[in-house]
Amino acid sequence: MASTLEVFPNPHPTRDYHIEHQVREFTSLCPKTGQPDFATITIRYVPGPTCIELKSLKLYLQSFRSRGVFYEDVTNLILNDLASACSPKWIRVESRWSVRGGIESIITAEHGDCGLRPVA
Repeated sequence: MASTLEVFPNPHPTRDYHIEHQVREFTSLCPKTGQPDFATITIRYVPGPTCIELKSLKLYLQSFRSRGVFYEDVTNLILNDLASACSPKWIRVESRWSVRGGIESIITAEHGDCGLRPVA
């Protein structure tokens, strides 16, 4: 699925800066029950040579709607695919899942280190 992600040249490759994308309507399927899971996905990164193109990001994330996958796996799959597609200096993917059974789950995965501290 990473092959569906498109990138474009970083317009400011000599400067480290943060990019943040929030996806508030992410859905995937619970692999145990087959029921939909709902999350907000936050992607924060410091671009390297390229940036993530947003339409392809939207289509990539929508591809999870019919996949049975655990929260932890979704978060790390997204991180791996984005890091592979755009080679960022640093990237963090956070998934905040809707409460289920009284439990709120927040999964965070991170890759790289550019020395620029992430914003809160």
